[in-house]
Amino acid sequence: MALTLPPLPTSVVGSLPQPGWLLDHDKLAHQTPPRVRARELWRVAPELLEEAQDDATRLAVRSQETAGLDIVTDGEQRRESYSNHFATALEGVDVDQPGSVINRSGKPIPVPRVVGEIRRPQPVQARDVRFLRAVSDRTVKITVPGPFTMAQQSQDEHYGDGRALAMAYAEVVRAEIADLFAAGADIVQIDEPWLQARPEVARQYGAEAVTRAVEGAAGPVHLHLCFGYAAMVSERPEGYSFLPELADTPVDTVSVETAQSHLDPAQLRPLRGKGIALGVLDLSTPEVETPEVIADRVRRALDDVDVERLVLSSDCGLKYLPRESAAGKMRALAQAAEVLRGEV
Repeated sequence: MALTLPPLPTSVVGSLPQPGWLLDHDKLAHQTPPRVRARELWRVAPELLEEAQDDATRLAVRSQETAGLDIVTDGEQRRESYSNHFATALEGVDVDQPGSVINRSGKPIPVPRVVGEIRRPQPVQARDVRFLRAVSDRTVKITVPGPFTMAQQSQDEHYGDGRALAMAYAEVVRAEIADLFAAGADIVQIDEPWLQARPEVARQYGAEAVTRAVEGAAGPVHLHLCFGYAAMVSERPEGYSFLPELADTPVDTVSVETAQSHLDPAQLRPLRGKGIALGVLDLSTPEVETPEVIADRVRRALDDVDVERLVLSSDCGLKYLPRESAAGKMRALAQAAEVLRGEV
């Protein structure tokens, strides 16, 4: 369907907090975001889990609509983390006997072991899109982990070459993107935080993997590039280590965080010509910003972006916030957008 959005449309990156009756937040808070399955996080019996996740998705959609957001997601209510839902659905990986990599905090974490050719036996999230499309008449966005990030979050025992592994992931992401648009998505977003976390490796083949995954997409693809969940990574760098490299990729919009990091918006200038989803909600605190504080965060970037292609967003996923805080922050974001639309 054609996108009909107002100026400065509002959205969140992807995730929203899951209800306490669905997911054990205490267990979630005391572990790094899982890269293999973490079924112990769910509080609902396996035979009732899909129905419960559907109900939570309805609540997540309503919370975005009630707040006044223009683009809605499914809140990633079916996921233990942003990446493992998709990554563990692929063939060629062993998640029962996982491998290990060092994460951005310098800690070893369990990850899928790649033991054969990466394949996608069937669409992973097409049903999620169809469900989202059925419960909302707004512009809908679905997220999927990017190929470079999944390659970095795995232990390769098959390809023996980092680029070959990333390109194998790019092929399955490319196929998934096609199915997500066919299922009714208006926007597909690939999440690529490890482009920022591993810039030296990313400069070798990160943009190539992204390009392969996105080329020929039937609709706009956004790329989320961040410093990690505020609940997990408290220290933010002063700038992005991998931004200009995205200028020549076919992604439509680049999603960046600026609130918690106080990013100098001049760093966004190399991406002129692309859309920017500007993260202006600080997720390191449950405190709800005023619309004026959020509007000021946007105003400081207006000279450095193409305003007609600017989306107002959260820094990252809201998964780790209290639900009331997430609702308040989304509402303040929508109110800030209303103020700014009268100015630009």
